[in-house]
Amino acid sequence: QVQLVESGGGLVQAGGSLRLSCAASGRPFGDYAVGWFRQAPGKVREFVAKIGRNGAGTYYATTVMGRFTISRDNAKNAVFLQMNNLKLDDTAIYYCAADSTFWGSVNPNDYDYWGQGTQVTVSS
Repeated sequence: QVQLVESGGGLVQAGGSLRLSCAASGRPFGDYAVGWFRQAPGKVREFVAKIGRNGAGTYYATTVMGRFTISRDNAKNAVFLQMNNLKLDDTAIYYCAADSTFWGSVNPNDYDYWGQGTQVTVSS
């Protein structure tokens, strides 16, 4: 098993940047693909980005492509989400999730382990 803890959320003005971190403990993080998802009030949880076990296979939702970058450091058991040019619609709770497949998935139901989430609020 693996335990996940997100950090780095906060309040930022539109156009600003935040860097989210997902720290893992338990099994080596390199055994898992990792996805970032988000959920805004009253909305379903949606896919944001994913990264394969070895750092390849990154993929983004169209709504964040070109603004967000996912990366990982398996030696530090961490995955990151750099978020630039934030928009009001990016306001949500952001979750990282681990999947035992090599490439991961855009479907949240495919993920086995989830963190508790970190709040991102973008203001005008």
